[in-house]
Amino acid sequence: MNAILTAVIPVVIIGLICAVVLVTASILMAVKEDERIPKVRECLPGANCGACGYAGCDGYAKAIVEDNAAPNLCVPGAKATAEALGEVLGIEVEETEPKVAFVHCAGDCEHTEDIVEYEGVDSCKAAKLIFGSKGKCSYGCLGLGDCKNACPEEAIYIQNGVAKIGKQYCVGCGICVKTCPNKLISLIPNRDVRTVACSNQDKGAVTRKVCSAGCIACRKCVKACPNEAISIFNNHAVIDGDKCTGCGSCESECVVGGIQKN
Repeated sequence: MNAILTAVIPVVIIGLICAVVLVTASILMAVKEDERIPKVRECLPGANCGACGYAGCDGYAKAIVEDNAAPNLCVPGAKATAEALGEVLGIEVEETEPKVAFVHCAGDCEHTEDIVEYEGVDSCKAAKLIFGSKGKCSYGCLGLGDCKNACPEEAIYIQNGVAKIGKQYCVGCGICVKTCPNKLISLIPNRDVRTVACSNQDKGAVTRKVCSAGCIACRKCVKACPNEAISIFNNHAVIDGDKCTGCGSCESECVVGGIQKN
């Protein structure tokens, strides 16, 4: 028995000393968190989408308090979140304009067609890796639903081979933007604006052969816009949502019907 106690007692003493040292170190070396961080975090919606440019809501909350990050970067939270943050921080916060996702492709079954019969995993990324594109237009929507599966709000559906956004359900988190392998989705202002439903970068004659709804960069919309909100980029028209007033002049001039109302 004495031999056992002789072995156990030193171990217990060492354990107690280590425990005291660790507790003391945790108290003396503790990094105190700014009490405003959890309050700011509570104001955020918890989407953890990264649309603000930070690693989730926790990262954004910390950046607001410690690095003076702009408190109006939360797209899903929009006005309500901006106002709540303003109250916690005791400052006036500029309102965040609500945004929704938009798929820049109108190449559905009525306007283009597939050139291969894809059989495999229902994944746009997989199809792109194997074929580059299963349709005539290599820039178009693959329609296999990667964005739909990634959407936390179930705001995306596939219609006639092309992804569509249910505007009433979209919170503008931007997860689908990062998911699409063809980079067809962007966030646009959630108001009456016009958007070009095409991302083809070929010249007009080539685009016309692969999709009847494809932008041919004819520049009629550019000339029609009274606000200079439209420009030609990579052989297709691009509309600046901040400048667009939703007048519809470009939509009526588009010869392929590729400009749509949000």
